[in-house]
Amino acid sequence: MFNLFNNKINVMSTEEILYNEIQEFNSSDQKSWMVTGEKYYKVYNDINERVITRLTDSGAIEDKSKANNKLAHGFMKNLIDEKIGYLLAKDYTLDCKNKNYVEKLKDTLGKYFQYTLTRLGYEASNKGIAWLQVYIDEQGNFGTMLIPAEQCVPLWRDNTHTELDGMLRFYIQTVYEGREKKKITKVEYHTENEIYYYVVNSDRLIPDIEQFEGGPILHYKKGEEGRSWGKVPFIPFKNNFIEYPDVRFIKSLIDSYDKSRSEIDNFIEETKNLIYILKGYGGEDIADFMKDLNYYRAIKIDDPEHGGVDTLNPTIDIAAAKEHFEQLKRDINEFGQGVPTDQDKFGNNPSGISLKFLYAGLDLKCNHLEREFRRAFEQLLYFINVYLAENGQGNFNEDVKIIFNRDIQINESEAIDNAVKSKTIISDETIVANHPWVGDLEEELKKLEKQAQRYKEEAGLKYDKVPVKDGEGNE
Repeated sequence: MFNLFNNKINVMSTEEILYNEIQEFNSSDQKSWMVTGEKYYKVYNDINERVITRLTDSGAIEDKSKANNKLAHGFMKNLIDEKIGYLLAKDYTLDCKNKNYVEKLKDTLGKYFQYTLTRLGYEASNKGIAWLQVYIDEQGNFGTMLIPAEQCVPLWRDNTHTELDGMLRFYIQTVYEGREKKKITKVEYHTENEIYYYVVNSDRLIPDIEQFEGGPILHYKKGEEGRSWGKVPFIPFKNNFIEYPDVRFIKSLIDSYDKSRSEIDNFIEETKNLIYILKGYGGEDIADFMKDLNYYRAIKIDDPEHGGVDTLNPTIDIAAAKEHFEQLKRDINEFGQGVPTDQDKFGNNPSGISLKFLYAGLDLKCNHLEREFRRAFEQLLYFINVYLAENGQGNFNEDVKIIFNRDIQINESEAIDNAVKSKTIISDETIVANHPWVGDLEEELKKLEKQAQRYKEEAGLKYDKVPVKDGEGNE
């Protein structure tokens, strides 16, 4: 449990403790993986920083004469795009008995909350955890903002990381002092009731007088009166319970693939299919030989009788290299829990059990993300309920479940046929929810209701009017 109480033996001020927390976070394994995860998603893999060196009498130096191809492969981008597209591409659904409350939730979250969820998914997958800050703006509207995880230092109340005691956010800001442009580090300290503002100055925190004179200030205003949420207004959206990014589990495999492919590329470029055997060569070293050969297209031989140059044709074991690369790709996909691309094992149009097997790894990975996101959404409801109560829209304490509608690849004909056969066995709502052409269940049910009403009205117009005979017996 984190606390800021000083002890009598070794007294530290609040600012010293907060600064120490930031320093520890910056040097932590978790921060390092955040940076790595984002780099690998952008395909800036470690191979991009490789330097070819050679030993000399004065030590190792960079050898720029050697081929140094850097083949970085976008495995992480593909795997994470696949994961987010599968779980978060389709609109979410809220399941609650109180339909009025559901409408208020949707109005409060806004029409772009699905986009926010998608961004949270990418952030959590790349960095292990994503942070959503809640606030009320100057117009009194509820808002959320995704804060980069590498800027956030959570002060957890418990070892299971379920509740916050406080949140430190630090970020770099560019300012001008006269004509001089400089960067300063700003720090915000959020508690359950207040916000404090600091800047880093000479390895310590001092109040940021430009921001509310350093604080503290309350979280938001109702009219002219300051109010507090009663909880730290940051919500963790975790990738998994250990808060590690996806790259953590397959980085070494990706690095091996990048290195192996780059080495083969270097080999092909450097050898040009020839190895030179020198006899009686008068040059000082091999570098001189290659320079003379490339520039003059000729070399000098000291011993014309016995000297000369022979060549060998080096060969690459293409089969072994290809098998190594293919196995690495399979390992990356398996341990990255992606959808297998070996279609020859499942046919060109897999369905039923084959599809479930194909998506088993991706489903398992998404289950972890979905479980953490559902818990985060429950925490978000607390702040929405406070906002609704403050605005006189009612006091709510409803059970709400967020449903992530996965973009499951199915055999459409098979799914439609099964839906028709399920008529009278299960509810029409369940059938509609699982129909492959339905994107928004609630919207589709409204359309069906209007359609049924229209059919009823048309039927009434056609059959309800009874023909009336006139006085002469004619209709």
